[in-house]
Amino acid sequence: MEAVRTFLDSQPLFALFLTIALGYLIGEINIKGVALGSGAVLFVGLAVGAFAPKSTPPALLGTLGLLLFLYGIGIQYGAQFFRGLTSREGAKANAAACFGVIASGLVACGLIRFGITLADALGMFAGSGTSTASLQVAIASMKSNDAAVAYSVAYPFGVAGPILFIYALSVALKVKIAKPPAKLMKTAEIALRNASLFGLRLAELSTRLPAGVAIAAVRRAHHNQLPSEDFTLRADDVLLATATERRLLDEATALCGELQPGRMASHREDLDYMRVFASNPAVVGIALGNLRFPDGVNCSIAHVRRGDADLLSTPDLILEAGDRVGLLVNRAHQATVRAFFGDSIKTTADLSFICLGIGAAAGLLVGAIPLRLPGLSAFSLGLAGLLLVALCLGKARRSGPFVWVMPLSANLVLRNLGLTIFLAQVGIACGPKFIATVGSAGPLLLLYGAITLLVLVGVTAACCLWLFRLPFDTSVGVICGATGNPAILAFANRIAPTEQPDVMYAMIFPSMTIVKVLFVQIAISIAAG
Repeated sequence: MEAVRTFLDSQPLFALFLTIALGYLIGEINIKGVALGSGAVLFVGLAVGAFAPKSTPPALLGTLGLLLFLYGIGIQYGAQFFRGLTSREGAKANAAACFGVIASGLVACGLIRFGITLADALGMFAGSGTSTASLQVAIASMKSNDAAVAYSVAYPFGVAGPILFIYALSVALKVKIAKPPAKLMKTAEIALRNASLFGLRLAELSTRLPAGVAIAAVRRAHHNQLPSEDFTLRADDVLLATATERRLLDEATALCGELQPGRMASHREDLDYMRVFASNPAVVGIALGNLRFPDGVNCSIAHVRRGDADLLSTPDLILEAGDRVGLLVNRAHQATVRAFFGDSIKTTADLSFICLGIGAAAGLLVGAIPLRLPGLSAFSLGLAGLLLVALCLGKARRSGPFVWVMPLSANLVLRNLGLTIFLAQVGIACGPKFIATVGSAGPLLLLYGAITLLVLVGVTAACCLWLFRLPFDTSVGVICGATGNPAILAFANRIAPTEQPDVMYAMIFPSMTIVKVLFVQIAISIAAG
């Protein structure tokens, strides 16, 4: 064993990646729906650090990992974040989460009177909310790793506690939410029979169709063609209607005429369907209505598939790298259209390191600006400034030639790797002190961590359900965003299988990360003052 310890002490990078491998292996263990996931890396790191105290990788490596994680979050969720700040439901959701987070932080700091330090209180606050960003601020501001010990003690409550709370809440309220059908694009070929629609321009017909229905093509005089807005409808025109719900197509059919399947699909000499990947930087970040196809090419975008969902083609829909675009185009122009969109699955996993470098540098610069609040000493946002800049860039998507957004696959790899490296580095660094602290004050920290977590989820749930009267699926999404761990969101999606938990998580997680970071920074400033 001494030889193993000596080897680990001399090979910190080996210790880091061994910690990552073992951590994810243990994190996959699932006990009745509860799994630590990437959080297990922290606990393995603590064990490795306790066993080999000199195996700690450089602290800068952990900071770099957290930078990548926060930048990826901001870039992906920027649009949802700002939408949440301006919508009425989003304002209520953010307010409910903010009440819960602040109440949790105040309770954690109030426990200092019962024999714990400020570092323990803030680490417990960060751990119960699984906020690695808050932990990083506490470590950097207090210039010690003391907060990480309490963080690691409270972290299991931060993962398992909200899952148990959401399950108990659903049982108590007897909530049963059916899983909605997948949003897959459906089509209908409708022969125009309604005489009141004859002579209308297609733009006028679009205002009468149910919301969510689009006309992708028209067949007239034995030819399929792409309609323009001033296209004038005639009797027996066949309309190719698209929608994500069959109900909407039924309503459109009842309005326009009758179904005549096959009249367009069986004739592809004029128009054929093709699907391409959006990978060309010239189209990524551009709204469909602003796309300018090459001269002589006339095609229609029928739908866009993003991830596992089909999106209706609308002028304001912005293309993202990796989107699969379904088009109707003449076969002679298919090669030109492929080149226009890029159609490279390899490119959809690439990212611009120029944009990453500019965005991260700008975020670090903003985070370094000293700020002052009345009655407090100067403080800076640190990596929360990076998150704010990333959110702004994620909303902007692109600025001229600079495409700030990155493909979803690349984003996931970047931020998950960053988070994993941070947890492993911090765990190894805190290992020796963790053993000593748990032996003397562990049970007390566990109790205080449970109290802090219950305040966080309890206040958030009460505000969502009874103060603001938000729907249950929206409320559990807010709880997930306030607590932050993706494992909680995965469980919430099984309890409430709608899109609302994901949407609310995207809205709440970035804003509550900032609130948690600011709370930690202000608490330290007050204590120092």
